[in-house]
Amino acid sequence: MPHKDLLDIASLDRAEINHLLDQSVPFKELFTRSVKKVPALKGKSVLMLFYEPSTRTHSSFEVAAKRLSADVTNFDVAQSSITKGESVRETIETLQAMRTDYVIVRHKASGLPGTIARLTKASVINAGDGAHAHPTQALLDAFTLKEKFPDPTGKKVLIVGDVLHSRVARSTSTVLKKIGVEVGYLGPGSLVPRVGPENIRRFTDYKQAMAWSPDVVYLLRVQMERQDVQFFPSLREYHKLYGITDQRLEEIRDRGLYIMHPGPVNRGVELCDAVMDYERSLINDQVENGIAVRMAVLYWLKPGAGSHDLQIPPSL
Repeated sequence: MPHKDLLDIASLDRAEINHLLDQSVPFKELFTRSVKKVPALKGKSVLMLFYEPSTRTHSSFEVAAKRLSADVTNFDVAQSSITKGESVRETIETLQAMRTDYVIVRHKASGLPGTIARLTKASVINAGDGAHAHPTQALLDAFTLKEKFPDPTGKKVLIVGDVLHSRVARSTSTVLKKIGVEVGYLGPGSLVPRVGPENIRRFTDYKQAMAWSPDVVYLLRVQMERQDVQFFPSLREYHKLYGITDQRLEEIRDRGLYIMHPGPVNRGVELCDAVMDYERSLINDQVENGIAVRMAVLYWLKPGAGSHDLQIPPSL
């Protein structure tokens, strides 16, 4: 059953996840062949509400919406009244007045997309909120994995890096577990939370993690901007202990493992330059698949359900 909003992965069951992944296949076939545009959302409006910088996610959503023939408006936060102190309440009122059908939100505050969703008739898609969730990244990761492993049940994905601050790690590990994939975390003890989702292996040593025999190594960007204290001695030390060095890349190649990364890449930190040319790197596949998955999500959601004449709390 279609939802009004997509705020996280936890709210989706396995059947819904598989439906979205299956629906992404024909959308990818469309734009990788000759058909670049379909009229599925002709006459619908999509508002891009990004309070944080973004290149991949923003451009991917914009391309996806335009390929469905929707009208896209970019809400320029830097040039808006938000910089003059406009509240979330006033922003929501503006959105309602614009009668937009879809709102794609990225914000540093966890939970804000959900607040907007409860107070508008538009379908709200969470494009990343704080360290909470990034559901479409998780779906595109699952789609990319299923292209290589049509039945991913029992496959192993090792997520490496700053798990503590990563909304990608939370959402992607959740979606992978829901489709039957085993997940492990590797990183400095300070960046791998000891409590959290069940049935996730936790490693602090690279050799120990490789002994687990993963099928995919999923590298996370080290998010220095979210770290209010120093969690490891230096970026050079991080690369030496947890990054894909030239030596580790040779081991990964010998094992036939795939490499994934949500971007943007920090060369010399998470990975060496040679990874970008590695024959089993799926990083560019993830970018391409993001468009197809986001087309599927936009097509699946149904704006307007259940938020008629809602009162916006004065506190917002």
